[in-house]
Amino acid sequence: PKDDSKKASKAPARCVTMEHMKSRGQHFLANPLIIQGIIDKADIRATDVVLEIGPGNGALTAKLLEKAKKVIAIELDTRWAAELQKRFGVMHGNKLEIINNDVLRVDLPFFDICVANLPYQISAPITNKLLMHRPQFRCAVLMFQREFALRLCAKPGDELYCRLSLNTSLLAEVQHLIKVGKNNFKPPPKVESSVVRITPRSNPPAINYMEWDGLIRLAFGRKNKTLGATFRQKDVIDLLKNNYNMHAAIMKSKNASSGDVTMGDQSSGKEEKKFDEVKQTILEILEAENMSEQRPAKLDVDHFLTLLNAFNVKGFHFA
Repeated sequence: PKDDSKKASKAPARCVTMEHMKSRGQHFLANPLIIQGIIDKADIRATDVVLEIGPGNGALTAKLLEKAKKVIAIELDTRWAAELQKRFGVMHGNKLEIINNDVLRVDLPFFDICVANLPYQISAPITNKLLMHRPQFRCAVLMFQREFALRLCAKPGDELYCRLSLNTSLLAEVQHLIKVGKNNFKPPPKVESSVVRITPRSNPPAINYMEWDGLIRLAFGRKNKTLGATFRQKDVIDLLKNNYNMHAAIMKSKNASSGDVTMGDQSSGKEEKKFDEVKQTILEILEAENMSEQRPAKLDVDHFLTLLNAFNVKGFHFA
């Protein structure tokens, strides 16, 4: 991606003097070209409601208010929330709504687009919160620490491909947009940054996300190890055996109370499985799906969806 970070370094005309709290990740953009680049990449429409997380000194807020129908700014720092109200409240009235709270603790409002220069310490939880938000938004244009951004965008086979990459690609498409050098912030952070666009998938898979997470955590414990080797481990077999027997017992109890012995998946009504039986079935599943010699580091979403379904059909669960 093109690096625009050295084209200009002048701060926006309106400069508010206030102590930055590094413990909250307060590193504000001071390059107007980068600010404009983020606004342009967001492709904001005149009818859009835009969510801004961590507006700080309002460098992005000012530009967002020029383009959007409404801006909802969530700011944890009471000082900056008051400054935003003082700076923009009178001029823009109901067009700006300021929520002085922790974004991880509040329910997100309806919005079309999210634009944010995020505190880097909340990158993972806020990304997850955005991806799980309903109704879905059109896109999010977010500033992240460079390495986090590259992990987010990584593809199977890439060195940085990890659980974060896979879990994000399950629910969205991610595109790296702009490299941003540390000198474009005030005060400068210790790391380089990147801007990415996250576009939610219109039809995310209808799966149990706790089960998905259980499988992915297991597989990526050692992402370069074959799945056959991982699933031969005693603790993994014990986990699946215990989950199988627990789910079978639950289904058996439900069926007995309803008087229907045919309900549920293939685990309903079956006797408890023993260790060797579970191990054999696991290996048979992997062989049937040609997954035994595959390594998680090279598998994509479709591979893992297929694998999760194959285990579920046989009554095995990861949560």
